Amino acid sequence: MAQFITSKAIAQLPTDTVLHLNDALRLAEERYHLLKSKKLEADAAIKYIDVTKYSKLPTIDASYQANIATANNLTGMFYPTGILPISGPPSVANRYSPATGSAASVLMNWQAVTFGQRDAQINVSVAEANSKQTEWQQALFIHKVNVISSYLDVILASEKINIHQQNIERVNANLKQSRVLTNSGIKPGVDTALFLSELSKARIELLNTRRQLQVTQIILAQLIGIDALPVPSDTAFLNKLPVGIFSSDTAFGTNPVVQYAQSQFYLNQSKELLLKKSYLPKLNVWGTGFARGSGFQADGSIKAFNGLGLNRVNYGAGVQLVFPIMKYGEVKKQLLQQNLLSKAAQEKIEESKSILTMQQRIANTTFSSSIAIANETQQQLKSAQYAFTAMQTRYNTGLVNFADLIQAQYNLLKAELDSRTAYWDAWKALLLQTAVKGDETIFINAIR
Repeated sequence: MAQFITSKAIAQLPTDTVLHLNDALRLAEERYHLLKSKKLEADAAIKYIDVTKYSKLPTIDASYQANIATANNLTGMFYPTGILPISGPPSVANRYSPATGSAASVLMNWQAVTFGQRDAQINVSVAEANSKQTEWQQALFIHKVNVISSYLDVILASEKINIHQQNIERVNANLKQSRVLTNSGIKPGVDTALFLSELSKARIELLNTRRQLQVTQIILAQLIGIDALPVPSDTAFLNKLPVGIFSSDTAFGTNPVVQYAQSQFYLNQSKELLLKKSYLPKLNVWGTGFARGSGFQADGSIKAFNGLGLNRVNYGAGVQLVFPIMKYGEVKKQLLQQNLLSKAAQEKIEESKSILTMQQRIANTTFSSSIAIANETQQQLKSAQYAFTAMQTRYNTGLVNFADLIQAQYNLLKAELDSRTAYWDAWKALLLQTAVKGDETIFINAIR
């Protein structure tokens, strides 16, 4: 029953799919949900520019209403908030007989001159669109770096499996030889038991490494946005060392992190300019065609349903200059706030550059150290291979014991793992340099 459950679980694992690094990056950009969300937000911000530009056109509203009400009225001014307006001369007394009424109009309103406020609003929408665009580019770049890093992790895990399989083959070969030597009386029988124990240890290491590989594959699949377990086809990373990028750039103009911080600064400056324009006057142009109908006649009689037809027609046009007198005090306080936000955005730019400068120094140091270590591990590997071969020969002739051979085998396994890890470290260091530079194509081109 347990065997059936295990077989069923293995059968349910996603199938593998071979992927080039370029294909992995392309799929990540197309399928990763957060990136798609950021891209849609950026596209929406671009569309909003057209909305603000459309405000240059006049508004034209057509309306018609029909009602029934009384016509009691007094002349005099009142503040109309919350009160429906009543038209006509004063009535002789309160009469509660209602009549129908109607009204229809076409009203054109155009803010012809805003003294720069409309253009400032458009500039804000452009800055917001640019900010959203750079935010998406920053998220895309960071995600691509994560995909490349995870891709390297899968390659290393795959290579470790090959190394542990080779180690199992070596242990198996030594186990067979120990049996021959035991049967011939050259070695004690306990050596065979010890080699069986070593074989079990090697198999356990292989199982742990396979688990690690599946975990890294699942992480990479999630970053790419696929269900199948990805198998990297670009495996040359662990066979050659990269060439580093040693830069002393302090501007980092191409880095998406700095570009996003700069876009936030420009957005705050645009909002500051809009506030400065908001207390300037506006020149409005309006025009209307207006008609009324009423069931109340000029002689005071009531024809209740005659008001549904329009019986008086008017037109009008004019200009209006509006100056917000009390707006200046409010805007002045808002400007103080916005100016502080602009300065805060400026400090974020400097902070981003400071962090990237530190990361650049760390990346350069890490790369140099990784290359030196990788070169040293090659010598370590050659020595371990030679020592193991020599020790194996001496064991087969009965000159050394089990412990000496196993120690040489451990040294060889460690040297193989160290060599591959050192190459992996070197490519990771190059990736860090690429991340600081802000251009993932530098890393991709280094593969060719």
